[in-house]
Amino acid sequence: MFNTIISAAELSDHLTDANWRVIDCRHDLSDVEAGRRAHAGGHIPGALFAHLDEDLSGPIIPGITGRHPLPNVNAMEQQFSKWGIVFDTLVVYDDKRGAIASRLWWMLRYLGHNSVAVLDGGLAAWQAQGGTLSTAITRPAPSNFQAEVQAAWVHDAEAVLQSQQDVTQTIVDSRAANRYRGEVEPIDPVAGHIPGAISMPFAENWQPDGLLKSAEALRERFANLPAAEQVTFYCGSGVTACHNLLAYAHAGLGDARLYPGSWSDWITDAERGVELS
Repeated sequence: MFNTIISAAELSDHLTDANWRVIDCRHDLSDVEAGRRAHAGGHIPGALFAHLDEDLSGPIIPGITGRHPLPNVNAMEQQFSKWGIVFDTLVVYDDKRGAIASRLWWMLRYLGHNSVAVLDGGLAAWQAQGGTLSTAITRPAPSNFQAEVQAAWVHDAEAVLQSQQDVTQTIVDSRAANRYRGEVEPIDPVAGHIPGAISMPFAENWQPDGLLKSAEALRERFANLPAAEQVTFYCGSGVTACHNLLAYAHAGLGDARLYPGSWSDWITDAERGVELS
């Protein structure tokens, strides 16, 4: 069973298997229709399309939620049923080395579907090994997806506040280091990070060729973190933090927690505090 990553060659071997499903998660924060256009222009044969804002996020409530709030469980069940997800294995991919696809990977596992993997290296790896693209539209038969929620995998802002007072807990910021330090903030209205959080940018999970680092290398990367139940990852809006969760799990370290609202949710309440440098 594939439950963290899968290589392009391995996907090619199983692409026509009846019990497999592929989902294209391409997205661009600066052009929210870019992923849909890219999918229409050519995708891995048989792949469905998942839109980050429409399918992998819930409604935004200004001043209350972050930029990509996690959908409620019922909404996720309905979406996964629409995609016909009852299959043994799902492969999710994007063109950002898994930075977006890992969100869907995490959501599926959060609802109890463990046989899901991110395409290692994304679409670039697929094409590099000779994989073809298709413009055909796939319309799967709907299913009845039933969630088995892993409630312990999620921390909200209140739980993060409590973690700040517990020396056994570690809060990890997954954004670029300059955003963590508050030197730049290209997206959110407030710069800085959650007080007490440490910086571990998600982009340090992959090799120069765009493939995920080995499990051994990732264990070394996360060696100073405590056990999974004592670690909470966050990012700007709860998306790229999932790549750290993917890497952490691929290292064999278990399933750490996600703060889905992340920084864009944290700063909706000024009393929660902000730390710079």
